[in-house]
Amino acid sequence: MRDANDPDTGVDTNDISGDQGVTDPTPAVVNAKAVSPTYHANAATAGKVFFDSPEGTMVCSATVVEDPAHPGKSNLVWTAGHCVHAGKKGGWYRNIAFVPSYNNAGMKAAQLETASRDQVAPYGVWWGDWAQTSQQWIDQGGETGGQGSSYDYAVIHVTPEKGNGGKSLEETVGSALPVNFNAPAVPKVADITATGYPEAKPYDGSTLYQCTDKPGRLSINASDPTMFRIGCSMTGGSSGGGWVETGSDGKPTLVSNTSIGPVTSGWLAGPRLGDVAKGVYDSVSKKFAGQ
Repeated sequence: MRDANDPDTGVDTNDISGDQGVTDPTPAVVNAKAVSPTYHANAATAGKVFFDSPEGTMVCSATVVEDPAHPGKSNLVWTAGHCVHAGKKGGWYRNIAFVPSYNNAGMKAAQLETASRDQVAPYGVWWGDWAQTSQQWIDQGGETGGQGSSYDYAVIHVTPEKGNGGKSLEETVGSALPVNFNAPAVPKVADITATGYPEAKPYDGSTLYQCTDKPGRLSINASDPTMFRIGCSMTGGSSGGGWVETGSDGKPTLVSNTSIGPVTSGWLAGPRLGDVAKGVYDSVSKKFAGQ
């Protein structure tokens, strides 16, 4: 875990300047704020994903989400498509593991070097036994340029490394977020909070951060759904982390995940979750409905 890198996709801001569709002005940078430890008390559904790629061990961020087939007992994790599949020039990643409340006490990187496994992963390591992303990401996705990013999401079904007494992931961490596949239009959203473990400098991947901003719109391809975009200083490693909106009922819901940002950082963009995303989610839920 200590040596994991990030697989994050990036876009040069010049790549999007001529795109058709609705793109709002580039947002002002919002400096990410460190989440106060313990992370379980303040962001119980957040965690870190590790996986093996041809380039070595990589890292992303992720969120525990509800499972309609197992109310109150979900084993589903939401992340970015590029955290499970390399896109059009690659294949599926292997040995995917989710660590909820990674480094729960917020230790510094130097302290983590000598930390116990229970300190690093207090709620266990959960191995992915199934992952699914959109066909659009598989067909179009790549390391740069933003192609396929409007469909850059994935759902992972996990199982505990140890027996865990039969408890589900949701029961273990005590929470799971509902997913909103029909979020209001961007101008009607007051603000969105993105959560993740940024790895690229000036961050080191050891601690959890959040950015809150009123979203704007970003169109990579006029024929694809317009993405949410917020100002945020988080860097690589935060990919896949959940974007949460508090609805009119006062309850938080997952409305997106970190997908792309410019090479120089400063903002993040995430896909709007619609019918394709719901199809991915429902497919994984149904696959394990009888278990």
